[in-house]
Amino acid sequence: MQVTITLNGTPETHEIESRLLLVHFIREKAGLRGTHWGCDTSNCGTCVVWLDGKPVKSCTVFAAMADGHEVRTVEGLEQGGQLDPVQQGFMECHGLQCGFCTPGMLMTARALLDANPDPTEHEIREAISGQLCRCTGYENIVRSVRWAAEKEASGPVTESEKPVEATA
Repeated sequence: MQVTITLNGTPETHEIESRLLLVHFIREKAGLRGTHWGCDTSNCGTCVVWLDGKPVKSCTVFAAMADGHEVRTVEGLEQGGQLDPVQQGFMECHGLQCGFCTPGMLMTARALLDANPDPTEHEIREAISGQLCRCTGYENIVRSVRWAAEKEASGPVTESEKPVEATA
């Protein structure tokens, strides 16, 4: 069957088997490697992407179900050559170590901040409760999300505060 999924604003049309998972469509058909594939059981959260603006675990969604829909991956967080404040927060506050859980954490954190621009520590922990991280103990991840919330609340970023430019 043929499906067309808009990935980060770009339509991707591919011939697929009906049982292909969205995570595999993203990684293998579209060639976007930022979305990680972890447990295949929806327990780890490394594969979180947005489907029509809502976070989903892409290992539990068939690619055929996303036909005609919009999917945003971690590669879509960077805009205009600038890192998203959540990405910058993870850099500033050491919210990652091995990086395996990071794409799912970033997508979940961005969704949280879009819905709640000033989350408490408890709300951040609740939002990321569907994500597993074996390296950080979550403290720096929570700090990273708070950093991003505070950065966004402080208003427009000045020229000297602009985040590091994203590289391809």
